[in-house]
Amino acid sequence: MTAEPRARVLRRPVHGVLLLDKPVGLSAQAAVSRAKWLLAADKAGHTGTLDPLASGLLPVCFGAATKFAHLQLDADKVYEATLRLGVRTTTGDAEGEILAVAPVDPAALSAERLLALAQRFTGVIEQIPPMHSALKKDGKALYEYARAGIEVARAPRRITIHALTLSPVPGDATALRLHVCCSKGTYVRTLAEDIGAALGCGAHLIALRRTAAGGLSLDGAITLEALGALSPLDRLRRLLPPEALLHGLPQVVLDEREAGRFLSGLRRRGPWPAAERVAVFGERPRALLGTARCAGGELIPARLLAPHEISQYLQQVAAL
Repeated sequence: MTAEPRARVLRRPVHGVLLLDKPVGLSAQAAVSRAKWLLAADKAGHTGTLDPLASGLLPVCFGAATKFAHLQLDADKVYEATLRLGVRTTTGDAEGEILAVAPVDPAALSAERLLALAQRFTGVIEQIPPMHSALKKDGKALYEYARAGIEVARAPRRITIHALTLSPVPGDATALRLHVCCSKGTYVRTLAEDIGAALGCGAHLIALRRTAAGGLSLDGAITLEALGALSPLDRLRRLLPPEALLHGLPQVVLDEREAGRFLSGLRRRGPWPAAERVAVFGERPRALLGTARCAGGELIPARLLAPHEISQYLQQVAAL
């Protein structure tokens, strides 16, 4: 019996940022594909991967917003994690095979010891990237070497832990809760292993949840199930504007004449203070034009939206 073909989804231009609360067990790309299908969008991407074992904030970019997704890769992130003490695994998380088991000293989990340990790992520190990661060596991801049983030398990388708190899990003498605000390139799995080593018993990650990234947070985020239960119009209403990805940047507003010239790639002169990156808007109607650099009294275009993208976004907003 031949299966009936699935109905084709009519794709459309959609612009904005969806704050998705990704579940455990789903890859970031699979989550993006599902959200893209639900919004019938023709272009979508994410702002930085989240492992299948991790849950939490995954900003999904649509249309014009994809042009600024790379800025989130450099942004600070906030995570909540749970460590299993006394057990080391091959991957640093619950997916790996057990390497070693050691007793956990209850005295090591006193408030004073945990505070001192958190202070020790706060600030600029060095991490050795895990073998089970997507970092490349000779054009090949490290996890490919790891799966083949090959250990590759990795140079330590400098990262910044802006804030770190450690607290015991009530009723579980071998678990530790971790809350961390960190720079890009931080591996929480590696941080968990390093904390376990400092405690003398080893540790691995058993739960990880991202709660914030680059000015965006789980406040207002939605699950795929909840998104699927909405009407097509209400799904669009869940989108933040593309400039949500430009949180904290200085803003420059141009009138209609100057906006047109800026969008054609021309530098504009004006009384703007020097800035490595600014968000540029058109005055009437108010709409994001792109990003630029300000230097020597000039507004130098960097990443620009196409006029049709701006027009489509304004039409999308009007329809809501």
